[in-house]
Amino acid sequence: MTILDRYILKKFLTPFLCCFFGFIAIWFIFDLSDNLQDFIQGRAGMDVLLEYYGSQIPQIVVMCLPIALLLALLYSLTAMSRANEIISMMGAGLSLTRIIAPLIFVGLVLSAATAYFNHTSAPHAAAIRKQMLSDIKRGKKRDFKIKGHLFRNREDLRTWYVNSFNVEQGTLREVQIIQQDKGGNILSQWYARDGSYDPVAKRWTLNNARYSEMNPEGDVLKSEIRPTITIDGWSETPWRISSSVMNPDFLSVPELRDYLEFNSDFPAVRLAPYRTHMNFRWALPMICLVVVFLAAPMGVVYSRRGILGGVAMAIGLFFSLVFVSSLFIALGKGSRVSPFVAAWLPLIVFFGIGVLLLWFRSTNRDFAKLKLPGF
Repeated sequence: MTILDRYILKKFLTPFLCCFFGFIAIWFIFDLSDNLQDFIQGRAGMDVLLEYYGSQIPQIVVMCLPIALLLALLYSLTAMSRANEIISMMGAGLSLTRIIAPLIFVGLVLSAATAYFNHTSAPHAAAIRKQMLSDIKRGKKRDFKIKGHLFRNREDLRTWYVNSFNVEQGTLREVQIIQQDKGGNILSQWYARDGSYDPVAKRWTLNNARYSEMNPEGDVLKSEIRPTITIDGWSETPWRISSSVMNPDFLSVPELRDYLEFNSDFPAVRLAPYRTHMNFRWALPMICLVVVFLAAPMGVVYSRRGILGGVAMAIGLFFSLVFVSSLFIALGKGSRVSPFVAAWLPLIVFFGIGVLLLWFRSTNRDFAKLKLPGF
């Protein structure tokens, strides 16, 4: 790293850290003001508040990094432009691309950091926030239960009817399991008052259960009642059974991958939201790199008159990217466009716009201006 690179990074890092922690502080103040009454009524202790706000850090980091990066780039580059430092560097024989090379590296690092948080913890943050606020209002922790649930294992031809299912504990209440053959004929059934799953042994245990065997014609061949029935080797897990009713917005990358693998036989329309979010989990971090290419050409100006217009254009492009990306995600979830297009096309288009803007600025060309007829 050269002295020039260290100098540019020093000019950038100070406003970036101020913007980043400033946005986190603003979010904290607004969230606390919105929920303070609930915290007081629910008598939430310091440990609960620390757990609540600690769970939200990954999501806030993912939200704040791009906008903090945008504002810090515009501030630092326009400041150096006003002091004629950028012109001096280019007069020494450096290209604009070489000047902003350390900032491109920062964009890659921040993209990697966003990918780390967006892989697992950030998607869970919104669900955790909703559940914890509900627990605080009620004054007690709520068990995450699914009631009246139907799950169909199309690979192993098993159907589960569960009256009450505690996903966190892996326990079932009033369950019926039907095993069929490829022709749809019922071969065996299990009825149980309750059941549980051992993740280590990968074993289901049914208590106060009745087991029946039938032939394809429907005649009962065997029927017995047992205090306990243990079943090994089934592919179902509590998470797999419950995932069919889970919101894809709150699922991590491994959970989305498992859902798509276990439910690959679902209709394409039903899988579209999950496939879209799977692609979006990997596409979203690249927004930090795109922001560098959008903000850098707008922050570098050769006259004082162009500073305000460049800043306004960069901010407008950023929020246009956010809007278009949200629109395409909605289209992808509705199966109007392919998941890859929904997640990646806006980023690719705006990255191309950023590269074009950088080329215009590097070659000292004027940006195209919109002219209305008659003016």
